[in-house]
Amino acid sequence: MGAFYIIVFGGLAALLLAGIWAIVRLWDGQVRQAHEAGYPSLAAYLRAAPRGDQEKRDAADLALKGLVLCMLGLLFPPLLLLGLFPFFYGARKVVYASMGLGLVDDSDQPGQ
Repeated sequence: MGAFYIIVFGGLAALLLAGIWAIVRLWDGQVRQAHEAGYPSLAAYLRAAPRGDQEKRDAADLALKGLVLCMLGLLFPPLLLLGLFPFFYGARKVVYASMGLGLVDDSDQPGQ
């Protein structure tokens, strides 16, 4: 009976650690991409509309990673909340790109 609990809790702990590791890797990758793209911070990168094809691909990739985390959240409910953030920002950047909103710089707009 004791071995059963060790296996169950060990498996759950392994899944939890794997999820934390995946989230940290996702975060570090996004910070690195933001700095490589010339943005001062990750927040500025996520708020901006995609400027080129590579940023459009990164936005679609971010949205899909968030969607996968949301799907995993159906099995492990806390992951649902964590998956919403990359899904929202990635999907928003994809929508901005599809609407052509990244073609002009926001600072060039009147009234800003």
